[in-house]
Amino acid sequence: MLTAPPGFGEAGSLSLLYRGTLASCNYACAYCPFAKKRDSRAALAHDAREVARFVQWVSEAQRPISVLFTPWGEALVRRHYRHAMAQLAALPQVRQVALQTNLSGPLKWLDGLPGREKIGLWCTYHPGETTLARFIERCTRLDAMGIRYSVGVVAMREHFEAIAELRAALPKHVYLWLNAYDRRGPGYYSEQDLTWLDAIDPWFAHNRRPVPSRGKGCLAGETALSVDGDGTLARCHFLPERLGNLYTDDLADILQERPCPRLKCDCYIGYAQRKDLPYQQIFGDGVLARLGGQADGLIA
Repeated sequence: MLTAPPGFGEAGSLSLLYRGTLASCNYACAYCPFAKKRDSRAALAHDAREVARFVQWVSEAQRPISVLFTPWGEALVRRHYRHAMAQLAALPQVRQVALQTNLSGPLKWLDGLPGREKIGLWCTYHPGETTLARFIERCTRLDAMGIRYSVGVVAMREHFEAIAELRAALPKHVYLWLNAYDRRGPGYYSEQDLTWLDAIDPWFAHNRRPVPSRGKGCLAGETALSVDGDGTLARCHFLPERLGNLYTDDLADILQERPCPRLKCDCYIGYAQRKDLPYQQIFGDGVLARLGGQADGLIA
């Protein structure tokens, strides 16, 4: 069992999943569901103002806060996201600040960063967009700087060799998670494929074959909220109902226990909040970025 840091899970703690207007990415993966566009300078400036406003709100918060940035595009190539993570990590009320990234952006800013033990990077390896050698070199730099991270790949059959090479090259303590290919059909993976993939990621089955969600208890809306760039709040990224605004409404009127209305939830950032699934216990304080489970012997 993971030992949570002081303050994790205490009364009043809140996880915020932030997704602003950033939509540009320096990669062009055909399977990626995120927006494919180039942000104008004006759009980037607008996004930077949104992020700065969010950081200011967190800096004034009187409760323990954990943050996961889930951008439509690649954020760490943008200076304002690196600056935001550094600011948040330095705040005493912030328990974790995590971000989804392809790990192509600058890393030097992390070296010696105050509060870097709170940083978590959810790193995705994209064969064809970068080399394994370059990706592993960057992971090695994270290890040297004491930055916690997980690594993942979309489990396309044409990527199986790359997945095997990646697992062999990564340190054993790093959790390698797999996302089921979104265009998969009933026969996309053979039984032999599934045996091999499940041996690499014991939680892969939850991603490719989600258990029913409707009516299940979920922390989304109770201790976790998604936040848009303008502050609009929802229970999670996958439910359209708007609950209010982070900057104008009282969270006491918003946060409450609600069962999930969706038939199924097949994305980790959603089902990690399910009360009947083990992810909060497995990953503890690293749950937002899938950190820690394998390192502590909870993942085979």
